[in-house]
Amino acid sequence: MGIFWELMQQEELEEQRSKAKTLEDRVEQLEQDLGKTRKLLRKTLEALEHHIQKDVDGDGTY
Repeated sequence: MGIFWELMQQEELEEQRSKAKTLEDRVEQLEQDLGKTRKLLRKTLEALEHHIQKDVDGDGTY
């Protein structure tokens, strides 16, 4: 019975490790997506400010 229990626990640990790795991969992907979104937002804001000739974000430039 002890060996069976240890095998079950080992399987649980392996499953948790794979989930954590998957979660880490997902977080990394979300961070990359956020970076791309921020760059796109910055470019869009700069284009808008240039088009309307007005400082929208308050940084003193357009």
